[in-house]
Amino acid sequence: MSSASSQLGRPVGTKSEVTRRRILDAAMRCVGEVGYSRATIREIARYADITSGSLYHYFPNKAELVKAAFMEIAQVSLPRLAAAADRAEGVLDKLLAVFDEGAAVLYENPHSVAFDRALRMENAEHLHLSENSDVIFTSLHSVITGIVEQAAEEGILNTDIDGATDAIFTVLRGLHDHAATATPEQYEATHHAVRMLIQGSLFSFPRHSSGHSTRPGQGSATSGA
Repeated sequence: MSSASSQLGRPVGTKSEVTRRRILDAAMRCVGEVGYSRATIREIARYADITSGSLYHYFPNKAELVKAAFMEIAQVSLPRLAAAADRAEGVLDKLLAVFDEGAAVLYENPHSVAFDRALRMENAEHLHLSENSDVIFTSLHSVITGIVEQAAEEGILNTDIDGATDAIFTVLRGLHDHAATATPEQYEATHHAVRMLIQGSLFSFPRHSSGHSTRPGQGSATSGA
């Protein structure tokens, strides 16, 4: 194929992939900041520092662009989270690996959370993203379930599998939502605290503590006996 013909139609090659990624990032940022309904092709193109005409070489309309941006995050993040769990050996290391990889994905895609939230708030049903979103979080839930089941098999799980899975998944979802409003420093501090919580080092309880709480100023049942 000649160099002239290779430039016709949809752009190909390394440079075009870089531009496509820039467009997807711009779409996430624009939608996250102004909402889906107010985001226009012209505005997204401005965010990407290209012309509207150039953008149309990659995506035929805004709906297809937004769907592509949404699926891009899913296709990148889910395999990475699953791979992070697979690379680690023990249950604790697997959990920490998933949380750390999730933080890395958010760091590399800083506008993804606000983008996701904006789409949910506007409930753009014609994009059919809710079904894809359910699939994404179901897949993530399955990754966590596998780790918890390993803990049960090793005899180190102190509660039921469903309860433990839901608890960990809720914390992971909470971190995801926290990233939408937190500064990088706040998110890093929260992520560090969650790691300590998982490791059991967030609190320094007295060694003689039985696990039963007492009110301030109230001694144990046996004190003074």
